[in-house]
Amino acid sequence: MNKFEEQDKIRKAIKPKSWNEVKTYDSWQIFKVISEFVEGFEKLAKIGPCVSIFGSARTQPSDKYYKLAEEIAYLLTKKGFGIITGGGPGIMEAANKGAHFSGGKSVGLNINLPFEQFANPFIDSDKLIDFDHFFVRKVMFMKYSQGYIVLPGGFGTLDELFEAITLIQTQKLVNFPIILMIRDYWEDLIKWIKNKMLPESNISPEDLDIFVLVDTAEEAVAHIDEFYKKYSLKPNF
Repeated sequence: MNKFEEQDKIRKAIKPKSWNEVKTYDSWQIFKVISEFVEGFEKLAKIGPCVSIFGSARTQPSDKYYKLAEEIAYLLTKKGFGIITGGGPGIMEAANKGAHFSGGKSVGLNINLPFEQFANPFIDSDKLIDFDHFFVRKVMFMKYSQGYIVLPGGFGTLDELFEAITLIQTQKLVNFPIILMIRDYWEDLIKWIKNKMLPESNISPEDLDIFVLVDTAEEAVAHIDEFYKKYSLKPNF
């Protein structure tokens, strides 16, 4: 039985809560939510300018995307930016690893799950935060990131990507760089957006300018660097 078969077995073994259990749990859950917000705000407010790097938790260290994430993080931290990830394995581990070995700030916003997620060892010991709620964790990404770099990933990666695009589109979030790595991975999705959503007027032409596609670590870092030079932002030097 491989790792993903084990995860499917765990999913099926999780017993759904009864309606009464749900109501009781919800009444007290607000205190847990508040505590997660407080811890996140207190820790992340001290870190300074950071870029969040997203991608699949299933990416192996031998994969080219793992190496790419590590290189991007290394170069960004040499520019003075800290790195924020979801704290887990795969692309997240690679990004934290790059930040760690460059001597930069390495932040992990870990999510507690019954399968797949565990904190990687390359996060600074004082910059690891564990969350039970995805929505609280996403607020932290949005509030304390100066840019998103999105590598190939699955549903979770798409969730983070489209939330950021939506908030910038609706002007609920200040405009910051969103970079999709590897054109070949994303081009069919972008083509669908242009050919289906745009003609139906479900988005505006300028919405397509919210993000850019690049292929190399150098291009991604240069885009972040140039964006903030316009605003005279000084990273963590």
